[in-house]
Amino acid sequence: MKALDIRARMLLAALLPLVLISTLLAAWTLVSRSDDLQTAYEQRNLLVVRQIAMASEYGLFSGNQPQLQALAAGALHEVDVRWVAIVDRRGRIIASAGDAQAAAPVPPLSGPAHGTLPNAKMDWLRQPVVPQDTPLDDVLDPGPPTSSPQADALGQVVMSFSHRALDERKLNVLLGGGLIGALVLVFGMALALYLSVGVLRPVARISRLVEHIGRGEFDLVEAQRGLTSPSDPLYQLQLRIHDMASQLRGARDELRQQVELATQALREKKEEAEAANRAKTRFLAAASHDLRQPTHALGLFVSRLSQLPHDTPTRHLINHLEASVLALQSLLDGLLDISRLEAHAVPVHETSFPVARLLDQMVQDLGEIASAKGLRLQVRPSSAWVRSDATLVYRILLNLVNNSIRYTPQGRVLVLARARHSRQQLELQVWDTGIGIAPEHQQAVFGEFYQVANAARDRTQGLGLGLNIVQRTADLLRLKVRLQSRLGVGTRVTVTLPLADEQPLVPGPSDVATPQGLDNVAVLVIEDDMMARQALTAVLEGWGMRVADVADLNQARQQLDNGFVPQVIISDYRLREDGNGLEAIATVRQQLAQPIPACLMSGDTLTELAEQAHQAGLVLLQKPVRPAKLRSLLRRLLS
Repeated sequence: MKALDIRARMLLAALLPLVLISTLLAAWTLVSRSDDLQTAYEQRNLLVVRQIAMASEYGLFSGNQPQLQALAAGALHEVDVRWVAIVDRRGRIIASAGDAQAAAPVPPLSGPAHGTLPNAKMDWLRQPVVPQDTPLDDVLDPGPPTSSPQADALGQVVMSFSHRALDERKLNVLLGGGLIGALVLVFGMALALYLSVGVLRPVARISRLVEHIGRGEFDLVEAQRGLTSPSDPLYQLQLRIHDMASQLRGARDELRQQVELATQALREKKEEAEAANRAKTRFLAAASHDLRQPTHALGLFVSRLSQLPHDTPTRHLINHLEASVLALQSLLDGLLDISRLEAHAVPVHETSFPVARLLDQMVQDLGEIASAKGLRLQVRPSSAWVRSDATLVYRILLNLVNNSIRYTPQGRVLVLARARHSRQQLELQVWDTGIGIAPEHQQAVFGEFYQVANAARDRTQGLGLGLNIVQRTADLLRLKVRLQSRLGVGTRVTVTLPLADEQPLVPGPSDVATPQGLDNVAVLVIEDDMMARQALTAVLEGWGMRVADVADLNQARQQLDNGFVPQVIISDYRLREDGNGLEAIATVRQQLAQPIPACLMSGDTLTELAEQAHQAGLVLLQKPVRPAKLRSLLRRLLS
């Protein structure tokens, strides 16, 4: 329903009381006048019938019918009389006059004294004719009657009266009252309209002023200042609104200047922050690359050193050195993952893939680690397909299983997938029989560097980044992670994935049952950093591979010209003279006209590099690269 405007509301406020009062007064007047007319009508009829009854006494007593007939005819001259009958005591009509259709029934002397004729809109009255027997000796005190009037009655007079005239008078009164009420309403409306003009115009003017102020049109507000008249009933209010508009205009201009100054200052601060951020990014990228290069070489040298025969004290020293390098590499990898996830720099490639492929790959990567600790790594096969990013989901699974192996002293680690077809979901669960997590720590373990019962920060117990990476990656993929644990019993972590329709399985690297060994495999290493190249060459040769190590693409071409045909290529991304590993691998493949398996290594953490490697169909290994991970990748590539 549309709301009434102010003009309509003012008219309504003025007319409603007037309508109510006039209606009540008219109704009261009409009812009172109608009652008066009805009473006068009834009293006049009663008086007429009594007069005729008194005049008929002698005629009934003497039996003078002509007199009674003349009396009945004369009664018709009275107002509203339509029929008259004079009846003797035996009920015989002695004389009658008037319209026969208006004749009323002749009741007995003891019957009702009045009634109505509905069909003819008539009323009738009956009056007994009683002889007047008053003693002459005592006019004032006649004494008690000796008999009832009906017993002494000489007869009765019955008369019919029409109330048409009464109804017409009532109708006239009603019409007159309605006309007077309508005139009052019209007069009130005209008066309300006349009086409202003096109020509505200022109110409309104020409404326009407020509208202009709301839109910030202060020039229009100022232009209307001279239109206000002192005779205006809202003159003072309009002056105050103009003063308020002037103050608002000044405040707006001052605020606009302050905003411009603040915006300029913020722009300068933003430019400074962006410059500092770019400098920080360049510094971190350079520092990360320069730090990862020697760490990468150090890890490879230690791995190669551990392959050589040593005495017992030296072996213990090398084991400690290898554990320290592994902790440093894990810290760099964890920090890299967290920084990329926090910066939303991890691309998501959603595809449909079978869960079995991830489970098989996980067994290959972590099976030896679990066996070395004396644990049973069990996987229940699953034929379900899910839709998500296979690489990121595998990273979640790898962190969960690795975390379970680390905190399970004995027993087993179970990985299974439960399909909930009713909800179109698959629950990927990792169970362990480890130390468990107390309820007060179950939310905190997903934070950075948080570890239960490791206040001394023992690096052999991990870094406290695995579950944090799991949670951040799950948030990126919009997946739900649930943790249930009992202290001293074990832990279960569930990751919920959306199910996908099963598709024809295309054989991939993880579908090959038995990868070949690395003995006598020809590998081309392209690495511009001499220390990293020497370390990588030493490790590969320790695995029995034939290595041709070069520093750039030109040296790689010379090796190919000399007849060296690699079976696999390992290339760093950054090479000499602004070259890069992507171009080097593509050039070698083109020269040999063979899709030689290859992988890319880099100390850079740029998201664009991972995207380029993905588009080229290459696996990107972030330095420092763990020898076990490199060996597993080479086996898959060669398969």
